[in-house]
Amino acid sequence: MTRATIRHRVPFYETDAMGIVHHANYVRYLELARIVWMDEHDRPYREYVKDGLHFSTTRVDLRYLRSAGFDDLLDVTTWLEWVGGASLCMAYEIDRDGTRIADGITEHAMVDTGGRPRRIPAERRAGLSALARTDGGAKMRRGTADRSR
Repeated sequence: MTRATIRHRVPFYETDAMGIVHHANYVRYLELARIVWMDEHDRPYREYVKDGLHFSTTRVDLRYLRSAGFDDLLDVTTWLEWVGGASLCMAYEIDRDGTRIADGITEHAMVDTGGRPRRIPAERRAGLSALARTDGGAKMRRGTADRSR
């Protein structure tokens, strides 16, 4: 299983009135890590866009375990759980100082620029399949979040 990790330093504007990172920002962190994973292991997302294709987000499942605040350094790690004919699932862990503060998944469907579903091109799907988790990630596909990672 291939992973990518980004480090994110929380700026003040990402915090709420209580001084903690607003929950909506975590979805942004997932996207930042997912794009880096694609750059490192598949192909840059901009190349999909150039081909008239996008991975539209169809599901976000996040579990918040601890809060983060201004100036915290967060490590966001992602990997590919599974690949289907027209969709895929990425999994994530967000850590602060070696302590897990959140984890989750996102699912994405391939669409064209008009939003119509498309199959992932065969050569891309084969390459992605070789990078996917092989130790039981199918649980995620059935809608049961596997938190044993």
